[in-house]
Amino acid sequence: MQNLTEYPGNATSSRSLSVIIKMCVVVPSFCLFFCCIIVMLHIFASHRQFLDTSRYILFAYMLINDTVQLLFSVLLFLFVMGRVKFAFVLCVPMLFVSSATFQNTPLILATMSLERYVAIFYPLQRPAAWRSDRIWIIILSLWLISCIFPVIHYSIGEIDPAVDILSTPVLCTSSIVNSSPIQEMFRAAENILFFAVVAVVIIFTYVRILLETRKMRQDKVSVNKAMHTVLLHGFQLLLCVLAFTYPITETLVVLHTNWLPGDIAFFNYFCFILTPRFLSPLIYGFRDQSLRGCIRKTFPCCSDKVKPGVRGKLQDKLQAS
Repeated sequence: MQNLTEYPGNATSSRSLSVIIKMCVVVPSFCLFFCCIIVMLHIFASHRQFLDTSRYILFAYMLINDTVQLLFSVLLFLFVMGRVKFAFVLCVPMLFVSSATFQNTPLILATMSLERYVAIFYPLQRPAAWRSDRIWIIILSLWLISCIFPVIHYSIGEIDPAVDILSTPVLCTSSIVNSSPIQEMFRAAENILFFAVVAVVIIFTYVRILLETRKMRQDKVSVNKAMHTVLLHGFQLLLCVLAFTYPITETLVVLHTNWLPGDIAFFNYFCFILTPRFLSPLIYGFRDQSLRGCIRKTFPCCSDKVKPGVRGKLQDKLQAS
């Protein structure tokens, strides 16, 4: 969102049209995503079987986390587009929540991969923290870890002495709190650490499950499903990493087009920040057979009539997973 402030200060009719078009692209996309998430969360709330399974609890937590992240991201985008200014003390909490939820997503992906690992290798002696009634401990730990780094990041920064945090209106962008070189270095190291650790966890769990499939002669179907799930988490992580490709994409766009800086920033924001966040939970959710069956029952017009045996098989699938 920082580069979106590079618009010229004087508002012209051309810029106004550009702002309207961008809002008409972002807002309906978010509303569509939000409707899909509401449907999935409604399914979780109305089927007790999902709430008794750790994997689905973590997935529901990821849905909520990504929705909050996108909500604050879109709000910040709209404020920047509308040149809306408000007090610094109101801006920082919004940036904090957006940053913390952004960091939380890769941690959730790593946790979901570890949950598949635990389910395969410790099916009868699952650690207490990985049971559905105790999974809130892990979720709380993820949230605390995600909040610690933004707190450190904002603490080492310096506020402009001319800015009164209670009264001075500012344009709410990340440049407000990312003003020093040490913050930029800390943020870069933080992102590298987060995604490197998550990548190692996903690769480790995938390789271990892959080796396990070669040893096991029974229940290979469940192990193969777990392996494909971990591989999907790797793809979701790749989608998250796209958010850090904006320096490369900006250079390529500048070399091959005559776009304005604001248009380039919007292109990167929509394609490499918003779109991956839209797709990641939806791909995982609609891929799951149990969730897909419930969605078909919720919206019969989306597919053929669900077979009568689906309701009876749903509990068995959840228990097997």
